[in-house]
Amino acid sequence: MKRVTTLIYLLAITIYSSAQSAYIPPDKPKLVIGIVVEQLRYDQLERIWDILPANGLKRMINEGTYYRNASIDYLSTQAGPGFATISTGASPSAHGITSDSWFHPFNNEMIYCVQDASVNAVGGSFETGLFSPVNLLSSSFSDELQMSSCGGAKVYGIGIREMSAIITAGHAADGAFWYDDRTGTWMSSTYYASTLPLWLMDLNAMLLPGQYLNQPWQPILDPASYPGCQPDSSDLERGLNGQTWFPYDLKTMSTKGKLLNVTRDYSILRETPFADDFTTELALRLIDNEQLGQDDITDFLAVTYSATDYAGHRFGPSSVEVADALVRLDRNIGKLLDKIDKSLGKKNVLVYFVSAHGVSEIPAVLKQSRVPSGYFMLNQSLQLLRSYLNAVYGKGDWVKGFYDSQIFLNRALIEDANINLEDMQKKVARFMVQFSGIASAAPTSSFEMSDFAGGLLRKMSNSYSQQRSGDVMIALNPGWVEKTDNVTGHNSPWEYDCHVPLIWFGWTASKASVTRSVSTRDIATTLSVLCKVPMPNAASGEPLHELFR
Repeated sequence: MKRVTTLIYLLAITIYSSAQSAYIPPDKPKLVIGIVVEQLRYDQLERIWDILPANGLKRMINEGTYYRNASIDYLSTQAGPGFATISTGASPSAHGITSDSWFHPFNNEMIYCVQDASVNAVGGSFETGLFSPVNLLSSSFSDELQMSSCGGAKVYGIGIREMSAIITAGHAADGAFWYDDRTGTWMSSTYYASTLPLWLMDLNAMLLPGQYLNQPWQPILDPASYPGCQPDSSDLERGLNGQTWFPYDLKTMSTKGKLLNVTRDYSILRETPFADDFTTELALRLIDNEQLGQDDITDFLAVTYSATDYAGHRFGPSSVEVADALVRLDRNIGKLLDKIDKSLGKKNVLVYFVSAHGVSEIPAVLKQSRVPSGYFMLNQSLQLLRSYLNAVYGKGDWVKGFYDSQIFLNRALIEDANINLEDMQKKVARFMVQFSGIASAAPTSSFEMSDFAGGLLRKMSNSYSQQRSGDVMIALNPGWVEKTDNVTGHNSPWEYDCHVPLIWFGWTASKASVTRSVSTRDIATTLSVLCKVPMPNAASGEPLHELFR
């Protein structure tokens, strides 16, 4: 009996000690890192799963919460709307970034989503510094984080493209840094500060882009090991400088003139996975030098990777080049996770990984398998539309243009001619839907009066803004893309453009695989609830309840 009593006593002590030492996460994460890939379909990650090492995306999925059915619920699946929706938890109709650019009918000009003539360049060339988040109409999670901490939180956004750094950082950020093609350096604008931080000047002085471009781009693995890819050299691809096969001599491609290293074309860097390496180098240095996560106030860093977007447009999603870019991206994710482990610890950092949009397969690749597809011939369609309107309403410049799946009519001329705008919109929609490749054409006036519960019209409505949208919205058939200089694109409401991976890692994110349907609008609202700050003021997403267990 004494022995039994002693064993029970020891067992009780063991259980009590285990309970006392059980992991209890901090009340809030010390640092939130948002990793956004500019172009990545859900199936692309699944395709390369078996060739990934264990310390990057595999680790995030194996140790974190993986949402396998995350999607985009608006029409214009472009980069700008993607970044803004992730940041604000709102649809484009609310946050105002309806597309990468939109047409301003009264000024007769295109408006780039982050253009701002009131600011100046900092650390780079003049033309590449006239940018700010002034066109983003709603607050973001990072804005609310800043305001709730009375400016105590440190907030930064970085990315090769200025729109990626600026929109993901939000209005109240301490800094946003993007790449200058002309100088090969990181830069910003006076919206954030009058000078670059000294540590960033030191990084720029290292001239790393020149070092990246002095080496060839060749596969990091045996090309035969990349699953589900088209042949390395393919006539269906646009290629880099007209070349469609490995290796790519970046030194020659980036050098202008007869003598090497006379004038460097630093824009070549963004077309390669080395742009992601450069972005990671900036992220690691920023975490150290700005001391992110070193106090009790939650900090935020948005990191956007864009190499897959450039490669996808030129080579298509099933190319060896895109597969190689994804494998290299995974190495960069591994570096960030290693940094978290060494400097802050996984329990103190919350990381989310998501894509801003997907991409369509090259139509010619789909046709090889007899899947319906094709290119929408914009110029020919607009010529016929103009002829039709001239026949109906008399000769006039009735159409201002077609931008980002929207037709903009000449509203001033229509008003002067005393023509009913809604009637003309309906006629244009009925005419356009007859063309090959068009699934639906809707007059945008219908979105002002109706609330659609679901389907294609709901996605169109979520992209519509009275101030910034055109008169008729166009949705192409599945497998169809607009004919441009690129071999494929992304601007549709279909699965390949909308279904994206969403992974949460660290802090309170436990191992789970979730198959229910969620939206990219849910990211900002979830962050707000987890970090105990107000939701962004136009947010309509739902908190992801699996992260609150």
